[in-house]
Amino acid sequence: MNRPEGGSWIVGVDVGGTFTDFSAVNDRTGETHVFKRPSTPDDPSHAILDGLREMAVACGIGLGEVSRLAHGTTVATNALLQGRGGRVALVTTEGFRDLLEIGRQVRPHMYDFRRAFPAPPVPAERRFELAERMDAAGGPVRAPTEADIEAAVEAVRASGAEACAVCFLFAYLNGAHERALAGALRAALPELHVSLSSEVQPEFREFERFSTTTVNAALQSVMDHYLGRLEEGLSAVAPRASLGINQSSGGLMSVARARTFPVRTALSGPAAGVVGAVHAARSAGFGDLVTLDMGGTSADMALIRGGEADIAYERAVAGFPIRLPQIDIATIGAGGGSIAWFDRDGLMKVGPGSAGADPGPACYGHGNTEPTVTDANLLLGRLSPRGLLDGGMRLDEGRARAAFAPAAAALGRSVG
Repeated sequence: MNRPEGGSWIVGVDVGGTFTDFSAVNDRTGETHVFKRPSTPDDPSHAILDGLREMAVACGIGLGEVSRLAHGTTVATNALLQGRGGRVALVTTEGFRDLLEIGRQVRPHMYDFRRAFPAPPVPAERRFELAERMDAAGGPVRAPTEADIEAAVEAVRASGAEACAVCFLFAYLNGAHERALAGALRAALPELHVSLSSEVQPEFREFERFSTTTVNAALQSVMDHYLGRLEEGLSAVAPRASLGINQSSGGLMSVARARTFPVRTALSGPAAGVVGAVHAARSAGFGDLVTLDMGGTSADMALIRGGEADIAYERAVAGFPIRLPQIDIATIGAGGGSIAWFDRDGLMKVGPGSAGADPGPACYGHGNTEPTVTDANLLLGRLSPRGLLDGGMRLDEGRARAAFAPAAAALGRSVG
């Protein structure tokens, strides 16, 4: 992305489950500012736009001078975790409609007889076949007829799908048949989001390619709506700012690219944190380190060797296999909002459940009554009595104490 002329502030924003963090740097003077505000889980763009306005007032930054906004987002990841992706149809080569359900001979829970077989990303009633075939060298063996293509288009229309994944055998070598069907789908169903495996993940291993493309299709409507709202709001708040979206591999991509390939943003927030940590470490003369990025909901760790982060190519997000280059990050459900609870064995455990930003820890005073790590730190005196956000968010020690009272009674202890 080329930097537009004019403007002198570059702003980075990371939307987490509890807080939204901003970092602004003046590329002419080197002046820097950081800012934090609560996230808005219902629509993360609200926290970004409101935070820009608040940061401008608090830090004396003219929003008309912001030239670039780099955004790390968890919208795609959360949509997968919460099952809020779009309704997807799949069109594949004749004879391979069940490939997504068959998968590979991998049994992650081999000895758990009660665990149900995971549901496929696209149910059988929305998986369709097209009579087409490429050979192993990418040469056409059987081209789809116009009648076959029209039948596939009508099947997708009748399914009520919001998005369609087109995944043909050996399309990574020759995507001509995928493009032919995509053209017909877009002409007949202009509101339909279409993902082609030959564009999303043009590599061999059809199961991973099909799965990655299907996940991409499921995320297209979610990211399209979110980025549309963000772009519209940003044009009013910071009209000269170009918007870049962080990728899971650590770089930036345009909004148009993020709308087309939203699967590339699945771990963009944590990846951006690793990139920043590598830059800071290099500046300090360190080449080998372990990064720890702990927020309100989760903690992310990465290994840096020789000043470079490791890259992984296969990962499961919310149980869906995804094969794309991404910074190798380990994530656990432990953060400031992690909730303390008792398991059936009577032992106290913490996480992975989190109070998030709304209602947040009990000490926020927004209605949560379960004890969290933040409540414990407040009672232990590790948090300033002035509260968070430089005193802008007051913390209620009484509510934190009340949240821990049942746990203390169960352990035969006092809250202190």
